[in-house]
Amino acid sequence: MNGTLTASAPGRVGIVGNPTDMYGGSVISCSTKERARVRIQPADRLVLDAGTEQRVIASSDDLALREDIFDIARVALTGTESTDLLARISWSTGIPFRAGLSGSTALLVSMVAGLLAYRGIRHNPYHQAELVRGIEYQNLTFCGYQDAYMCTFGGLHYMDFRGKEFHLEYGTDPFATMEQMAPDPALPLVVVITGGQRVSGGVHTPLRERWLAGETEVVEAYSAIAALAREGKKAILDNRIDALGELMNENQALTQSLGGSNPEDDRFIELARRAGASGAKLAGSSGAIVALHDNPDELAPVMMDAGAAGILEPSPGPGLEIELDDP
Repeated sequence: MNGTLTASAPGRVGIVGNPTDMYGGSVISCSTKERARVRIQPADRLVLDAGTEQRVIASSDDLALREDIFDIARVALTGTESTDLLARISWSTGIPFRAGLSGSTALLVSMVAGLLAYRGIRHNPYHQAELVRGIEYQNLTFCGYQDAYMCTFGGLHYMDFRGKEFHLEYGTDPFATMEQMAPDPALPLVVVITGGQRVSGGVHTPLRERWLAGETEVVEAYSAIAALAREGKKAILDNRIDALGELMNENQALTQSLGGSNPEDDRFIELARRAGASGAKLAGSSGAIVALHDNPDELAPVMMDAGAAGILEPSPGPGLEIELDDP
């Protein structure tokens, strides 16, 4: 390809049902307005440009993972068999990292899809989501399916992950079921960046081990959380917002009972409820909460006064987008 290509994808906010995307469950999730963006343009060598730092990929040694800001690009290049490209790959993101909002996955979705499109390859969104999830799972961190699917599809979706609980090899798992939802009026959601950061894999791996061992508390809790998402679908379609809030609170209580939350996130969840939120819970693994409040503009300053690092208002916008600029 001779022109320049730009690929972008949104983050996501888990409303109810997470983290049962790892356990054959169901999840309702909404995309963020904030997006990760990747730009690929012709060059005389392969260059990774993170804005503040650059790396030249001159040999296979340069593709070895180093736990730095270039690792996502390295696994995208390897996973798409694009290591022989002559191109400059640059990126930026408005999604807070390590806030449980799929910031790294959104960047990987953009990178993988962009590299493939640059080489003239396009996949359907299901195939695209599965490919990205496989690359992330095998190379970067333990993860479920919600992130790759939501960053690819965007919008507000009810998702069913039945048959995907054992994380089979890429290409052998069934596709997830994606049901787009468009409530009117839109859900009054507020995302609070709490600063209570933990790496996603560090949160989920111990719980996964307990589930695989058949620990009754974990198995029953995740079955119950998946059922909450199915009830949440009905609540949204019937415009029963308070009922959805109650389901979010139940989801959070079960997550807390398993040790899947942390004190800083819990503090903001309690503050949001006291400030009038009908429901509040973790938006992902840690670092951000999502609250359902009749007046988001009233809740936001309360959270900021309590020390929040930022406020986002999720919106069911587009998923993966690819734009081509002719030379």
